[in-house]
Amino acid sequence: QVQLQESGPGLVKPSQTLSLTCTVSGASIRSEYYYWNWLRQPPGKGLEWMGVISGSGSAWYSPSLKSRISISRDTSKNQVTLQLVSVTPEDTAVYYCAAAKTFIMSATTKNQYDTWGQGTQVTVSS
Repeated sequence: QVQLQESGPGLVKPSQTLSLTCTVSGASIRSEYYYWNWLRQPPGKGLEWMGVISGSGSAWYSPSLKSRISISRDTSKNQVTLQLVSVTPEDTAVYYCAAAKTFIMSATTKNQYDTWGQGTQVTVSS
């Protein structure tokens, strides 16, 4: 049973870098059977797909975030990391890590993913 746990600071100042970690248990992040996604949900808005990293370490990003986002991994810790630079208050959201068994860029429906983390609130404010 795959389980995901997001962690990171709940408050980030404008212009700084947001860094979140998704710790995976129950499966290896190097598995060819899973894709590890990051999504977010701003207050009062729908889910936004941000990016994905595959078991081989290849990453794909939302065009709207491509200049600011990076997804990487630490295979020794079985963790996937999200970095978003130059944040603004518009980046305030609940951030989710989600696993999918198929490659589905830009999916924003919860049932298109096999496993979700519980989400972590990030507020961008000075």
